[in-house]
Amino acid sequence: MGVIVDTQQDIEEIVPAWSAQEGAQRANALFERTYGEAADGVWASPGRVNIIGEHTDYNGGLCLPIALPHRTYVALRRRDDAEVHLVSSFDGEELRWDGALSDVHPGGVEGWVGYTAGIAWALAEAGHQVSGFDAALVSCVPTAAGLSSSAAVECAVGLALDDVNGIGLGHSDEGRAALVDLAVRTENDLVGAPTGGLDQAASLRTAEGRALLLDCRDGSTRQVPFDLAAEDLELLVIDTRAKHSHATGGYGQRRATCEAAAKTLGVATLREITDLDDALSRLDDDESVRRVRHVVTEIARVQDFVALVDAGRLTEVGPLMNASHDSLRDDYEVSCPELDVAVDAARGAGAIGARMTGGGFGGCAISLVHAADRAAVVDAVVDAYRQAGFKAPKLHVVTPSTPGGRIS
Repeated sequence: MGVIVDTQQDIEEIVPAWSAQEGAQRANALFERTYGEAADGVWASPGRVNIIGEHTDYNGGLCLPIALPHRTYVALRRRDDAEVHLVSSFDGEELRWDGALSDVHPGGVEGWVGYTAGIAWALAEAGHQVSGFDAALVSCVPTAAGLSSSAAVECAVGLALDDVNGIGLGHSDEGRAALVDLAVRTENDLVGAPTGGLDQAASLRTAEGRALLLDCRDGSTRQVPFDLAAEDLELLVIDTRAKHSHATGGYGQRRATCEAAAKTLGVATLREITDLDDALSRLDDDESVRRVRHVVTEIARVQDFVALVDAGRLTEVGPLMNASHDSLRDDYEVSCPELDVAVDAARGAGAIGARMTGGGFGGCAISLVHAADRAAVVDAVVDAYRQAGFKAPKLHVVTPSTPGGRIS
């Protein structure tokens, strides 16, 4: 279960993420209102929080995400022609698009349509037969918050098209890994967002009550038990409401810098670096040094974090979370004032550890807290935002949820 603490209210209000039944009802209602008939079914896929391992995925590294209880739901019906009809309702805004499969290609669509219909293009490019379709999407994943709302859309629609076209990728982890690759291609080649595979893997390959140790060098995974309640802990997600987009330049610039540094160092990815000091001494500009230092040390932090969890020492991971944020702020330069204020306030109020999560430039921070300390941390963050003159944040208490799949 995930809850939201909406600090815009004078009285703290806790609102649960939609249940599967509520999400399906909302998607079906929008579908039937738009198209006048019933859908073939409803599929859902979650957003994600990355516990640690930021900007490591496109560098062949390690990361540790969990699936959120917050999901995108798509009611979809297969058509016998090549027409595509889309309607979405996100944050109270309803959008429509009508076209054809032939319209969906790089340069042919943009924005929300690229994320929604783009996976049909990627499936077809991979040699799968894909028909036209009607779809209605609704979501309780916060948008532009660094919680992978875009990947949730891609994966929900991908699962639906996989099912109604009898492709079968969604029925095995191997097939889901292939679907992850197609969703990544959608973002990279059609939408123009140079992301790695972390978000989509979290949406499709996670497990309830587990964090997903994802090795982005070979795509292998391990389900890591992540039972916060057993330790009287909670994971607080702080939505700074500072919006961001991976399709803008900052993310791509950092990826390009890392790829150029790997080429200079003669390695396929920065994951291959075994002697950090030697590698840094061979780079001739400070920016490359700082970017590489973050990636290599962040991969090590993921390894150390998982080792502590495996040893039953979850309450000792705080310094690793804190070091991760400091590195993202100083070496990778993807934090922002809202994120730093949230992290500093949480740490000051007694959080075990706190860091930004996601690509940065806005979005969310996370804080691991003792359950008894949650109220104090929430109050500290809200008060710090008020003093800084920032828009009030939203705070989510989350637990590792289930991956995407068919709901009805």
